[in-house]
Amino acid sequence: MGIYSAWAKVRTNRYFYSNMYLDDTNFRYLADPMTIFKGRMIAVGVFILFNIVTAMSPILGVILALLFVIAIPYLMNKSLAFGRRMTAYKNIQFRFHGSYGEAFMVLFVWPILGVITFGILYPMAFLKMHQYVIKNSAYGTTKFDFSATYKDYGMIFLIVIGLGIAVAIPVILINTMMPALILISPIIIAVAYIGAILYFMVSLNNLIFNNLSIVQNKFEGSMQMMELGKVLLINFLLTVVTLGLYLPAAKVRMVKYFASRLTLHAVVGLDSFAAAEKENVSALGEEMGDVFDLGF
Repeated sequence: MGIYSAWAKVRTNRYFYSNMYLDDTNFRYLADPMTIFKGRMIAVGVFILFNIVTAMSPILGVILALLFVIAIPYLMNKSLAFGRRMTAYKNIQFRFHGSYGEAFMVLFVWPILGVITFGILYPMAFLKMHQYVIKNSAYGTTKFDFSATYKDYGMIFLIVIGLGIAVAIPVILINTMMPALILISPIIIAVAYIGAILYFMVSLNNLIFNNLSIVQNKFEGSMQMMELGKVLLINFLLTVVTLGLYLPAAKVRMVKYFASRLTLHAVVGLDSFAAAEKENVSALGEEMGDVFDLGF
């Protein structure tokens, strides 16, 4: 993380946003690099202080770590609020109004319930996370809605599990009954693993967008496994061949594919949405997430 990283982040986001169009109008990224830089410096200072305290007093370090864990839901809310606030379309900025309790549930409670129920509630954990992010997001003063159910997520997980079982059976049979063909097993496993990942990515993204709406306007996701697999394969090969130089272009290719497979069916005109009142949203939450690698 260099001093210029805040400016690089803003330049990158402005490039992608300014080239992303909806109804012949592009999005805008409004963040000020200096604001992000200040927030990042504060976050770095907290990180350094935490390491110093931990080295001097491990017990105090554990206490600070626990306090930080408690603060994570707050930081995630601040990060999402900042990201939405800095995104605008037709001079209307987005908003995020998630509560601490909601963030705590989706970060800790629901994932833990997924573990102790041996995966039965994992689909619910995904559903609750997406509900938290989407239903608390707004375009101006108008909130988004999300209509997916536990059953929708459960079917995706069941199909992935079914694919795993379907592959495990022939692999076991080959290893036990046809040892001469044992070298085929890793190939079957690799192909099945890649196929399961592609299916999960495509199905989950389409599920999210097909259940996303804002007033009467509905979104439609139409990603396909073969298309996504082709994009990922080309990106991987060209990135390896160019020793990483193709990575920026790979990001552009991926974003272009996702955007090309997302459609908004507008019933209510986009010009009719009212802008939310101005509010000051700090960049600190987002930058704390960057320093501590929280992935907000």
